[in-house]
Amino acid sequence: MKVLYASSEAYPFAMSGGLADVAGALPKALRRRLIGCRVVMPLYSTISDELREKMTFVTSITVPVSWRRQYCGVFEAHIDGVIYYLIDNQYYFKRDSLYGFYDDAERFAFFSRAVLEILPHIGFKPDIIHCNDWQTALIPVFLNEFYRSADLYKDIKTVFTIHNIQYQGKYGKELYGDVLGLPAGRESLLEYDGCINFMKGAIQCADKVTTVSPTYSREILYPYFSHGLDGILKQFTYKLTGIVNGIDYDVYNSETDPMIYKNFTIDSLEDKAYNKSSLQKEVGLPEGDDIPLIGIVTRLVKHKGIDLVKHVFEELLENDLQFVILGSGEWEFETFFHEMAAKYPEKVALKLGFIPSLAHKIYAGADMFLMPSQSEPCGLAQMVALRYGTIPIVRKTGGLNDTISDCGDGVGNGFTFADYNAHEMMYSIRRALEEYKDKEAWRVLTKRAMEYNSSWASSASLYIGLYRELSGKR
Repeated sequence: MKVLYASSEAYPFAMSGGLADVAGALPKALRRRLIGCRVVMPLYSTISDELREKMTFVTSITVPVSWRRQYCGVFEAHIDGVIYYLIDNQYYFKRDSLYGFYDDAERFAFFSRAVLEILPHIGFKPDIIHCNDWQTALIPVFLNEFYRSADLYKDIKTVFTIHNIQYQGKYGKELYGDVLGLPAGRESLLEYDGCINFMKGAIQCADKVTTVSPTYSREILYPYFSHGLDGILKQFTYKLTGIVNGIDYDVYNSETDPMIYKNFTIDSLEDKAYNKSSLQKEVGLPEGDDIPLIGIVTRLVKHKGIDLVKHVFEELLENDLQFVILGSGEWEFETFFHEMAAKYPEKVALKLGFIPSLAHKIYAGADMFLMPSQSEPCGLAQMVALRYGTIPIVRKTGGLNDTISDCGDGVGNGFTFADYNAHEMMYSIRRALEEYKDKEAWRVLTKRAMEYNSSWASSASLYIGLYRELSGKR
């Protein structure tokens, strides 16, 4: 069975969020289970020269974008046993970032057509094209409308994964003529709530629709979580399933991670303590193993529950604890935490921005990891924290609900709260602080966290089952 994994970003080439981690890790896991999986993504100008040296030129073609044709170069790279195809067009992809441009609709309409157009030229006929988020949502639409009559394409099935339903690819109807070029009378495939909606088109046209956790697949059927798409999702619930993400154990591994201060195992937790003291020293907090250290690595936005943290932060600081915060986002929250770090320098350390090496050090060195998200399709950080023996404190939503269970039952791996309420969050934090005082109980909890299986192995098996169901192949 052959799978072409289409993504607008993938580790290690281009990254802006969790999608890149998934696109870098899932194909590797599928390959290890003898599934022929290759990845296709844009060749952004931000990709490093070191990675470009690993690419070889395959061919160049032209790709239709409505009434005109645009150049498309195809490059190939082999990374960790996976073949990547990178789509080159400097007009569309020579930008200083991945997204956020006035012509994003045209850029990714071109990419979606290019994914289909390159198939006769790369010697790889997929049984499944696995599409991800709105940037590739037009692939199932274009496949059905322009390519089904050709022998190469007639049996290809499509899977569309929603990583975050908030970002749907919504544009004005003027795109029909100049960008999409759909046959007359087929515009309704993309029309939804008075505009063009790329994600709606994929939900309607793909053979299967998945989300990145079972809980999220149920949540998005309700208006509170769906950002307006619950109507179309309810029409196609027979297509919908949730498969929780894993994390790449080659990247997140306390035994081998080169970014942390000292590698450690489940049997050498004294070396985790060394990571904690080294982290405290680096960020300017007083060193001390008896002081519980809570890590936050996130975008500083309301969606991530940062408004809850702000609401009770000074009340939390009345406890014997420390916070180390890494992230960037809305001015309101950046300013607030900057003020808190200045006012409580012995309890609060703040680093604005995203620094991967420091993120790894926080995962390895903190005692607890706070994720009070308003919604969380899957979340990777809580699983990474478990991998390093750092105990998550999370709200029971989306993938957080599927991966973290409360340790109050004696078998859970973290601390949870249900309602989106600052004081309920604070109560869970205080429960964690109380548990931390019992060093032996905390050591048992830490080992339980590190034993939790967050690898891609089980998730890959579920995707393989889905692919086999669609393709009829074993």
